[in-house]
Amino acid sequence: MRVLIAPDRFGSTLGPTQAATAMAAGWAAGAPHDDVRILPLSDGGPGFLDVVQRALGGVTVATTVSDPVGREVPAAVLVVDEGHRRTAWVETSQATGLHLLAADERDPGSTSTWGVGQLVDTALAEGATRIVLGVGGGATNDAGAGMLAALGAGPSSVLARGGLALTDAPGDSLLGLPSVLDRLSGVELVLATDEETPLLGLSGTSAVEAPRKGASPDLAQRLEFALGHFTDVLARSLPSPPLDLLTGRPRRLDREPGAGAAGGLGFALLALGARPVGAVAEVLRVSGFSVAAAGSDLVVTGTGRLDWTALRGSVVSGVAEATMETARPVVCVAGECLVGRRESMTLGLAGCYAVADTPREVEAMVADPVATLEARTARVARTWSPAR
Repeated sequence: MRVLIAPDRFGSTLGPTQAATAMAAGWAAGAPHDDVRILPLSDGGPGFLDVVQRALGGVTVATTVSDPVGREVPAAVLVVDEGHRRTAWVETSQATGLHLLAADERDPGSTSTWGVGQLVDTALAEGATRIVLGVGGGATNDAGAGMLAALGAGPSSVLARGGLALTDAPGDSLLGLPSVLDRLSGVELVLATDEETPLLGLSGTSAVEAPRKGASPDLAQRLEFALGHFTDVLARSLPSPPLDLLTGRPRRLDREPGAGAAGGLGFALLALGARPVGAVAEVLRVSGFSVAAAGSDLVVTGTGRLDWTALRGSVVSGVAEATMETARPVVCVAGECLVGRRESMTLGLAGCYAVADTPREVEAMVADPVATLEARTARVARTWSPAR
């Protein structure tokens, strides 16, 4: 049997390629007679650059950027020449990722996206005319103000101190924004994310995402106010606000789907003219997933946790939907399966198998994620491809 293994990362323990390699080893142990191929995937978060380079090749340009609290960390931009167009692929979590911070450092009121601006600067210095930014897995909640400051839109003393500092941002904080827009006028910006969160409101980034990054209810409310104020500052600073094609009125960028991605980083990118695309769909396209799935008898995907958030806009849901077009079965191996059989079948999965079902198994998985993932995948292989 021909098996395609196409997982996402498993939380912060295994990247997409590491997970795919472990699953392939497990499948080979359980069904050594099968032909196994790996195709790591990403939702735009950690591992995005590795997955894209595996698919497209290109040159990795090493650099150093600021992490969410201002420390220097290594990062990279992937540069790919496609005919007469040079595309730079950026993984924003290299500068903003939650995995860069210790538990006691997670404070979305003070973390900054300054490092993302440095990554964009690196891409521009390499002559990129198209920049694709994979947005996900961030620890910030500053509406992209830090990134704008790093690009020269305004003073770092106001914009790069985290979302909470935006409460007092004066109306002239973004006087340099027109110059930034001029600098980017010949560059196509692409916002690659599957998050549909708006910037503000009860379903906005401060209300929904900030608590997961360490915000208390009180801090989340204060961030909501701060980001609301910042949207007014930015709207007044745009030289030519984007217009709604139906009404002819200025668009409310804060209400756009994806504006709340990565703590509002999506909002700032939309203000710079970025075109939003689904990160998973983009990765599936560049990796040639449909062709690979059509040439397989079974597709095996994976993720750290299969819960209700994974039912839409995730690698698992993207793989399940794309595999339906090829009429091939798809199963999922997850660190934890927190949805029932009805939900997984609705998603298009023929089966969902958890690495850990009990607290003791969770501890074992955390202690040795590779061995436990291999062992579970081997059991799945014996179920789906028994020895003759």
